[in-house]
Formats: sequence, C-alpha cells, structure tokens
Amino acid sequence: MENSKISSGASSIQISGIRKFYNKVAKVEGAISLTLGQPDFPVPGKVKEAMIRAIDDDKTVYTSNAGIEELREEISKYLRKFNINYEKDEICITAGGTEGIMDIFSTLLNKDDKVLVPDPAFPAYDSCTRLLGGEVITYGLYGSEFSIDFNELEDKIKNEKPKFMVLSYPSNPTGAVLSKEDNERLHQLIQDNDIIAVTDEMYSALCYEEEYYSISQYKDIKEKVIIVSGFSKTFSMTGLRIGYVCASSTFMDSILKVHQYTTTCAPSISQYGALEGLRNCDADVQYMKNEFKKRRDYVYKRLKDMGFEVSLPKGAFYIFPSVDGFGMTSEEFCEKLLNEAKVAIVPGSAFGEKGENFARISYAYSEVELEECMNRMEKWILKNR
Repeated sequence: MENSKISSGASSIQISGIRKFYNKVAKVEGAISLTLGQPDFPVPGKVKEAMIRAIDDDKTVYTSNAGIEELREEISKYLRKFNINYEKDEICITAGGTEGIMDIFSTLLNKDDKVLVPDPAFPAYDSCTRLLGGEVITYGLYGSEFSIDFNELEDKIKNEKPKFMVLSYPSNPTGAVLSKEDNERLHQLIQDNDIIAVTDEMYSALCYEEEYYSISQYKDIKEKVIIVSGFSKTFSMTGLRIGYVCASSTFMDSILKVHQYTTTCAPSISQYGALEGLRNCDADVQYMKNEFKKRRDYVYKRLKDMGFEVSLPKGAFYIFPSVDGFGMTSEEFCEKLLNEAKVAIVPGSAFGEKGENFARISYAYSEVELEECMNRMEKWILKNR
C-alpha cells in the first residue's frame, strides 16, 4: 500500500540492485559474494596511524565546511599528476563520493530538468535524478569497449536539451576507460553545446592503461565540468567516507551551501587519514593496483575458458561478462547461480536497461575466494549448458 505522505521522488526509486543481491548472500548457507566494490586489503598502516593521532590530538571537532585546507591542497597536487588543474578553493571534501553526487545534482537540478546518464552505469545517477524530480535520459554504451555512440549522444543533446550529462570512467560496472579519441570528441561536444559535464572518477587510481584521459583535463571548458571522486577505493577506506568535488567558483559556491546543510563537514579523522594517504602511501596504492590487475587477468581467463563472451576491463575492479547465451534474464541467471552454485554476482539489469544480458563480477575479493567462485561457476555452467 502506498503511503501518500512519502514524496514522489522517494517513491520513484528503489534499493540498489547491488545491495539487493549482497543482502541475499546471508540467506544462502555457504554462499560467497562477489557483489560489492569493497577491496579486501586493509587500510594502509600509515593512514590508520594518522587517524589514531588525530583522535589522540583531539582533532575530532568540526572542520571548515569545505574540509581541512591541507587535504584540499594535497588533492590539488595529486590531480596535477593526471593533468587536471584545480586550486584548493575549488575543492570540497565530502562524506564519500555518493554525497558528492547528491550535492552536485541538488545544486544543478530543478524539477523536470533532464539529465543524460550512461547506460549501463552506477545506479546512483538515475536514482539521485529521480529523487530530485529530474528526468533521466540515457545514452547507451556499446560494443566490446562499451563506447559512446556519438551520433546518438549528439541527437539527444540537440533534441532533449539536457542540463547536464554524467560521465563515469573508469566505469562501474564495465571496467571501461575513456579513450583519447572519445575524450577529444567529448571535449568538442561540450564546447559546442549548452551542457555541463559531471565526471565521476572514483576509480581514477585504478586505470591499467599507460595514459589516463578525462574531460576535466581541458582548461578551456573548465567552467562546464564538475568532478566527483574520492578515496574509498584508492586507500581501501570505504567505510571512512571521504570523497571530494572539484568545480570552478561558478558552481562551488552553491555546492558548498548544499554540502553545509546535508553534512556540515566530512568526518575529521578520516580527512587526516586521507591526507596521510596522499602524502605517504603511494607504494600501498601501487601494490593494490598490481594485485587487482593480476586478479583481473585471472578472472578474465577463467571466464573465457568457460565460454563467456567478455571484454578485458581497463580500469576499476569489475568485469562484465555477457550471460545472453543462457536463455534467461540477468536476474534469473544470478538467482540460479546464487542458489545452485552458491556464488553471488550482480545482474546487469541493476545498472540500466542496456545492462540486461550481462552480470557484474567484482574481483576486489581475495585470490582464494575468486578461485573458489570460478571453480563453482565452472561446475555449474557444465551442468546448465
């Protein structure tokens, strides 16, 4: 029964399909979950020590709304390694990337404004738009590289007149990265049209290609680009909730107001932990990245050997095989895999209409768990093909 007191925005959204399948694992005895983007590595030791020091030094009070100045300065330096230029006053520290997304969307969206969202994509973009009364317009990602169809994108910008578009690279759920050519075409598109780009770069530290490309690297469209990112994956600190937003003052002044009333400030001790991570934990990040790459290669090979049609991810720690050949929906496939093989992965439909016929596997889990899950899947597939 519908509750008339609930807002239409809240009524229009659902619990994430990722969490839906994660929550089912506890009900299936002996099941192993490959559902969440939760690195199995501990927080780097120096980050832990910095947070303990912060507590011992009573740094548990409010920080400025934007976050401690030292961290914002360090993020500014860090981004320059990617050829991205924002000064400390153009950076706001948030309680994770998800709060950053909500702050940006709340700043930009009026009721019935249109937002271009990639499909497949992280569910928060769609849900935050609907929650705020906006209208979601999707643009598809196609082929083995999950690439943008620029003819489709240009048509939708021209005909639908969206206020902003969302970009997400490296991609959750596909593991795709932005190519140099597509980055150049996006630059031209944003330059030529009345549209803002919100680029989610949460997995920027986990790009396996030699070069990293982002729309935020172009200085001539800086006034039309907003970045959201964070350290949940970089320093394996998902529960410590530290993200950040970068934007020119045109947007940042208003983003800060929204942030002030949603969160006041990000957790103080987590800010000091992230600061230490940026200053002194490069080796830890590189080690985790190398291990994820090994796991990626292992899971990719096992899936190929099982007969899956699957692309090699170039970033993040997700792989997105096609389950089209099994004669069932992605949700049915994942339900049967969970209940019969005791392996939990996420149906592609959780990430949008074009995610149907795929499933997302997170390889952020240990080598032991990954091997056991691949063995279980292989046995199950031999019975079901």
